[in-house]
Amino acid sequence: MNEALGGRPGKSGLRWAVIGMIAIATVINYLDRNAIAVMWPAISGEIGATKADYALLVTCFMAAYAVGQAVFGWLFDKIGIRKGFVVSFLCWSASMGALMFAGSTRVFAGLRGALGFSEAANWPGAAKANAEWFPSKERALAQGIFNAGASLGAIISAPLVAARYLMVGWRFTFVTIGVLGLIWLLPWTYFYRGGPEKHPWISADERKLIVDGRQPATCSVDAAAYVPSLGQLLQHRQAWAVIMARFFLDPIWWLFVSWLPIYLAETFHFDIKHIGMFAWVPYVGAMGGSLFGGWLSGAMIRAGKSVSAARKTAITLGGLIMLPALVASMHAGDPLTAVVEIAAILFGFQMAIGNIQTLPSDFFSGQTVGKLAGISGMAAVAGVLITTWLVPVLSDR
Repeated sequence: MNEALGGRPGKSGLRWAVIGMIAIATVINYLDRNAIAVMWPAISGEIGATKADYALLVTCFMAAYAVGQAVFGWLFDKIGIRKGFVVSFLCWSASMGALMFAGSTRVFAGLRGALGFSEAANWPGAAKANAEWFPSKERALAQGIFNAGASLGAIISAPLVAARYLMVGWRFTFVTIGVLGLIWLLPWTYFYRGGPEKHPWISADERKLIVDGRQPATCSVDAAAYVPSLGQLLQHRQAWAVIMARFFLDPIWWLFVSWLPIYLAETFHFDIKHIGMFAWVPYVGAMGGSLFGGWLSGAMIRAGKSVSAARKTAITLGGLIMLPALVASMHAGDPLTAVVEIAAILFGFQMAIGNIQTLPSDFFSGQTVGKLAGISGMAAVAGVLITTWLVPVLSDR
């Protein structure tokens, strides 16, 4: 409790609990979206689907995901973080559970579209929470913790989904994972009672730390009073920097999220059990990159570097790690070498993307962060869709 409400002074660390809850949400998010890739060898055999059909499912998911980024970015700015997550979780848990009734590519495509639309909320919601709850110097680390949730979800999804599939089959596996989202809502609705200005549990010192350090440090405008329209937002080169970075970098992540289990099945003749044994390894590297990239940026700011210099350094270093690892992975001759090299790629990717995702809150006020995060998410999806349809064409040849 804060002093104004009769509580004791001192930092409560409530902001870290907020980002921790959202990181757990992200773990569930990735369990949901990865389940179909892990079980696809069995699902495709049962419903008679091809690799092109799988590309169609990815396309439906990503197209709806693009729309969802923009819609939920706007919605989070309108109704706030608490209600925004409740709406999205109810929708994506229902979509996930309904997959148990799917029996054709068409039904899978529709439900994957609904899942993609509602799961997209997690990213603009997290970006907005980061902007509201963290001072500028801590945002990269907070984003790293959130992104580590994505990596942890990818790490545990392959073995957990494979184990659950071996126990109950793919239909009831979808139901089990869908229920997890509903369980998450119980502590979330109890715990999240408002932003740092209104939350009854926050200390006065922590509120002051957040509010005093919240002003964006890399934009020349008075961001606290500046809430641009969409047209005005797109006149800023800072906004286009975020949009284009997401367009070109996000396909790297989604290439492996969507296709890694199928790559292991086709290249090394893995069944679902063996996919569960290997497919988690690259995401250990991703989780390390998320945390290291966030720590590095924050450490540079604490050492006196500008926010801009710290972000650019971490992003550049991540790119320098990604490129040689991508080239090396082309020549992997065994599954262990392949997944280790992919782990290096995803380490560099998460170093870069975690810092890129903090830029909306560096550039603009909290009332604009959801909007820019949503638009840049749409740009990311556009890049991913191009890659998605290149994969079956290039791999078949």
